[in-house]
Amino acid sequence: MSRLVLVTGGAGFIGSHVVKLLLEKGYTVRATVRDPQDPNKFSHLQSLPGAKERLTLVKADLLEEGSFDDAVKGCVGVFHTASPFYFANIVDPEKDMIQPALQGTLNVLRSVVKEPSVKRVVLTSSMASVLYNGNTLPPSHVYSEADWSNENIQRENKNWYPLSKTLAEKAAWEFAEKHKDHFKLLVINPTLVTGPPLQPGNNTSSEIVISYLNGSKKEIANSYMRYVDVRDVADAHLLAFEKEQAEGRYICVAGSHHYREWADALRKASPPKIQAQIPTEVSKDPESPQSYSNIDKLLALGWKPISLEKSLADSVEAYLRLGHLTA
Repeated sequence: MSRLVLVTGGAGFIGSHVVKLLLEKGYTVRATVRDPQDPNKFSHLQSLPGAKERLTLVKADLLEEGSFDDAVKGCVGVFHTASPFYFANIVDPEKDMIQPALQGTLNVLRSVVKEPSVKRVVLTSSMASVLYNGNTLPPSHVYSEADWSNENIQRENKNWYPLSKTLAEKAAWEFAEKHKDHFKLLVINPTLVTGPPLQPGNNTSSEIVISYLNGSKKEIANSYMRYVDVRDVADAHLLAFEKEQAEGRYICVAGSHHYREWADALRKASPPKIQAQIPTEVSKDPESPQSYSNIDKLLALGWKPISLEKSLADSVEAYLRLGHLTA
């Protein structure tokens, strides 16, 4: 059987690690990028072990129907990681955030059903499509794959990124049900993604961690935050793709920790100059409750997540190497 697979958004934070892991496992990888003429965006992929022999980069546009037709040809699997992820400077939520996520996902799936060789699609969704409920559930609620975010509450609160992920994932499931005889859909729902980026440019997930390292944060948030290492997210994608018993959605959360623990872990991992910039005082705001997630389903596939301490230590090392921080 051919081991050619497609990764959309291959140059992104998660996509890069999915490409890296697939190459390590011996797959031949085709990855889509937005601009094949800008090597600054994808040269990190070309330097990966095995890339010279087994990686091809192709251009594709999420909003252009048919754009992925050639990209999926001959592939046995598709990893759809491409989707906009940012919170600031959203001028037109529908155009900037929702349509690229929603129509982009459907455009990829429409290309998939034109190609008989594709048997599995692994979609990168988010916990954003699981747990936005407007506090209608008690703090003790343990989130599982059965939970869905409330679209109306997301719109009312202008939570555009979570809404984009919710709409895109629901549309993907609806489409997959109609074409279940052609391909099987698996969905990974990661929380805030930590760990070492491969791409030279910064990303929204890493910026959240960096804000605690560069002096931007003056105090520690009095709340809890879930995390998952980017390498574990890539591993979850491959487990869903390769394991015959894999079905449905997979909550991808390694743990939940108070931001005090985040700050302590970052302090231990940082050189003295950066240590001095990490806040030590916790905000006087009322403590936000911790949320809980059931990850038994992903663990049953053999998933073994990295600890917060190691994930953040490796993150700091990468930020320094890439020039996102100055020691």
